[in-house]
Amino acid sequence: MSDTIIYWGYSLAWKIVRLLPEKVAYELANRFADYLYAKNGKGVRRLRSNYQRVHSELSADQIEFLTNAGMRSYLRYWCDTFRFPSWDKERLLRTTVCENENFLRDPIAQGRGCVVALPHAGNWDHAGAYFCATGIPLTTVAEHLKPEKLFRKFLEYRTAIGMEVLDLNSRSIATLSQRLRSGKLVALVADRDLSQNGIPVDFFGTGAKMPGGPALLAAQTGADLITAYVKYERTGIRIIFEGPVEVPADGTVSEKALAMTQIVANRFEKQIFDHTVDWHMLQRIWVDADA
Repeated sequence: MSDTIIYWGYSLAWKIVRLLPEKVAYELANRFADYLYAKNGKGVRRLRSNYQRVHSELSADQIEFLTNAGMRSYLRYWCDTFRFPSWDKERLLRTTVCENENFLRDPIAQGRGCVVALPHAGNWDHAGAYFCATGIPLTTVAEHLKPEKLFRKFLEYRTAIGMEVLDLNSRSIATLSQRLRSGKLVALVADRDLSQNGIPVDFFGTGAKMPGGPALLAAQTGADLITAYVKYERTGIRIIFEGPVEVPADGTVSEKALAMTQIVANRFEKQIFDHTVDWHMLQRIWVDADA
């Protein structure tokens, strides 16, 4: 019964939010974010705790301001998601700004493939749709959500954008490798380990684990590994690219992946510190945090 309620809740939101006038929809998203912030549920408490790790220098009041703003950014993502199917290509392109876009386009143009690692920040679906719309379709993976019907709905949504979405399992790595060896683009959200086999990194001075997939794929296929951070701006998103991450000349594959993943973590750390409210991390990420 709870799975059915969750599915229909999302489905109704998907329909209703698209029908509302845009200004009304986003104002309601802000109000709902404020409501969730005031309710102070598990996700909000985790977001606050994560922001405290990022900004240990801030006062309690400043952290509360960031947390409320972070929830507004997070609900903006959901409002975007529900309304995105109504956007045309012109709006998609007009609302996207890229920094260092050549870091992605050059390896694709040269046929050697590219892995983009990015955190849960801004609207990564918007960023992916931008590249699909400009002639660079991408492959990614998705956590298998429950209920199953909701997972399938998100697959349909991202497929309609132009993405190839793989279920996160042991077989997905082989498919991603194949895509990279064919000179394609692979985009992976990489700031939270879901496999329980993540690579240990130092993140804001404390131990965390991040997925090793991006580094391993780059080391094994010869594709470039670059990073991206998606932040919100008033009228859309800005994608900040950095890269490529150099593959160490010496060491085992595991040692190379460890060094490369730490560089990815360092880049995420800088961007999250500078643009904290757009980092939508409402889950545990540090290994010493309470479950």
